[in-house]
Amino acid sequence: MKHMSLQEIAAACGGTLHCDPSLAGREVSSVVIDSRKAEKGSLFIAIKGARVDGHTFIPQVMEKGALCSVSEQDLGDVDYPYIRVASCEQALKDIAEHYRRSLDIKVVGISGSVGKTSTKEMIASVLSQKYSVLKTEGNFNNEIGLPLTVFNIREEHEVAVLEMGISNFGEMTRLAKIARPDVCVFTNIGVAHIESLGSRDGILKAKTEMIDYMNPEGTVIVNGDDDKLRGFTPQNGLTPVYFGLDESCSYHAEQITSRGLKGTDARFVTPSSTFDAHISIPGEHMVYNALAATAAGYALGMTDSEIAQGIKANVPIAGRNNLIEGAHYTVIDDCYNANPASMKSSLDVLAYADTRTVAVLGDMFELGADEKKMHYDVGVHAAEKEINVLICIGNLSAEIARGAQETVHSAGNENEAQTCSMEIHHYKTKAEFFENADSVLREGDTILVKASHGMEFPEIVERLTGKE
Repeated sequence: MKHMSLQEIAAACGGTLHCDPSLAGREVSSVVIDSRKAEKGSLFIAIKGARVDGHTFIPQVMEKGALCSVSEQDLGDVDYPYIRVASCEQALKDIAEHYRRSLDIKVVGISGSVGKTSTKEMIASVLSQKYSVLKTEGNFNNEIGLPLTVFNIREEHEVAVLEMGISNFGEMTRLAKIARPDVCVFTNIGVAHIESLGSRDGILKAKTEMIDYMNPEGTVIVNGDDDKLRGFTPQNGLTPVYFGLDESCSYHAEQITSRGLKGTDARFVTPSSTFDAHISIPGEHMVYNALAATAAGYALGMTDSEIAQGIKANVPIAGRNNLIEGAHYTVIDDCYNANPASMKSSLDVLAYADTRTVAVLGDMFELGADEKKMHYDVGVHAAEKEINVLICIGNLSAEIARGAQETVHSAGNENEAQTCSMEIHHYKTKAEFFENADSVLREGDTILVKASHGMEFPEIVERLTGKE
């Protein structure tokens, strides 16, 4: 990272530096909150977690060569530098904000209810064709993870693509204050976190707080097919750039041709040109991601050929529509997280398979009062997509099974000649599923695995693929 002195850091977070005056000008080489990642020259911020208090590791990290620690406690007469603050979590954010302001870099901020990570990956792939890009890794998109991502920006980076995830009002304001985006991308406004945000209007308000701290001469890119975003007018006076399948959007796609699980071909229309590109990851939602990336590429001065190459180069990451060819099954690993919209999109992808299709679905969390109805609707969608085998795991997922069962039964009543081959199974636990898996699954099946992160479905992927 670009170095910051201890004196500068203390001023940035409003802390009191305790050290020999001769050390105040020393510069840190990295910022960490995990004692295991501390190294020579590090600044260690002692965060209090749910299970572990970072303060207990301060002596250990200083012995490892860390230059300084940030502490909420008075450490007394110690022989190493430390900065005393009222809140280490706030200090982490304050220092990250200061560091971001020192960087000459373009930032693309991404938010939305569904598809933030896959959109981030697509945008990073496109921008990497021209720029040195840093992107959010894993789930480092919250008030702890975002600052740590910012600290990973080096002087050689030209663009940072930052995913920004929230669950309540005010969080996006705090994230945007750190990120200071030049380009704001909003994927959609769904029902994720509706339990705490109240309604889709509340979700729109919370997500678009990002604009409050963006570059006033920047670009706002929104999904023009989303009913909430289509009518959104930023208070900063910027006119949004729209992407979507509707031809009224400045960036839209034509001649969309599915290649099954091998992806999609499409013609991309921009305000000044058209170009063809292949999307390697299957699913209509990936067309939206590619359109958002095209708009971001244009905002940062890229050519059509660079953008097309970046779209083609984008490949899945673990847990995100990742196609894994196992010894016995083809597994679509999409188990990082889930909400109703992403569940249905993943079922759409599974339906492309030319083998027997199996959906292993688990509970979705944080959906509020209508959670059972939302699970039920996923089951309806699975039946309508004619998935061959539906396996539901968890308490709420009983509603997915019920939705599918009632849809199949209704279709059978309407057409007595119709014979339904959809198998529907419900298990309370993963262990119960594992006990029955051999009798339910067949050699050559294509299997979708998807649930909210808390269901810990990567274990299922590992079992089905034999890969850990």
